[in-house]
Amino acid sequence: MLDDRSSALPLHAQVTVWLQDLIETGGLPVGARIQSEVTLAERLGISRPTMRRAMQHLVDRGLVVRKPGAGTEVVMPSVRRPIELTSLYDDLAEAGRNPSTDVLSFAVIPASDSVALALHIPPRTEMTCIDRLRHADGQPLALMHNLVPAHIARFTRAELQRNGLYELLRAAAAVPKAADEVIGARSATAAEAETLGIKRGAPVLTMTRTAWNGDGRGIEYGSHVYRADRYAFQNSVRAEDSHSAAAPRHLTQSSHSRS
Repeated sequence: MLDDRSSALPLHAQVTVWLQDLIETGGLPVGARIQSEVTLAERLGISRPTMRRAMQHLVDRGLVVRKPGAGTEVVMPSVRRPIELTSLYDDLAEAGRNPSTDVLSFAVIPASDSVALALHIPPRTEMTCIDRLRHADGQPLALMHNLVPAHIARFTRAELQRNGLYELLRAAAAVPKAADEVIGARSATAAEAETLGIKRGAPVLTMTRTAWNGDGRGIEYGSHVYRADRYAFQNSVRAEDSHSAAAPRHLTQSSHSRS
C-alpha cells in the first residue's frame, strides 16, 4: 500500500510523484504500457477515484497517453530544466537526452534599438542572427532565436549544427557570467506549431534572456519557444530520495504486438 501518512501531500499526489519519478528515472521506460487503473488501485491498496486522479495528472503533464483499446502508455518524459545560466544543449546532453540541432538561418544583421539597449551596445552594431530548432532524442523541443555581436561569434553554421551556443561562446573567450531572464507562456503561432509538431494554438513556454560576460559586456540576446508538453523550468530544492526507483514488475504489462 502506498500511503505515507507523514507526508503533507494528499494520497493522489503521492501516487503521482511516485509514478512520475519512475518514468523520469527510466524505471517505467518510454513505450511501457501501464496496467489499468482498477488493477493498479487494487495492487496499491487505494481507491479507484484516487488512482484515476493521479493518472490524470500524468496525462496532463505529458508523461503518459491513454490509447483507446490499448490502455495507458508512457511517452517521452518532459525536459525539466533548472533555472541556471546554462544552455539548453548542455542541459540536454547532461541529462542524456541526445540533443541535435537544425540551423534554420544564420546571417549578420544590425542590432535593433531594443536589442542594443538590452545588451548596452551601440545601435546598429553588427550581430550574428541565428535561428535554430533543437531536438531531444529526435523529437522537436524548442525554437531558438539568438543574437550575438558579430565580433564575438567566431563560429560557423556547421559548428552550430554540432555544438551548443554557449560551448562555442566559451571557446571564443566570451563566457556568460550573468543574465536577465523573463519566462512566460502563450499559444503557438501557426508557423511555430508546424515546426514544433504541435497543434496551432497549443500552449508553449517562452524565455527571453540577455547575457553578459564578466566585464559587463552584452554577449547574447535570446528569445526561445518551448513545447509545453515536453518542457518545464524547474526551480526547487529537494532532499535526496534514498528509496530505490526501480519499477515493480506489476506496474507494466507486456505487449506481443507493437506498431
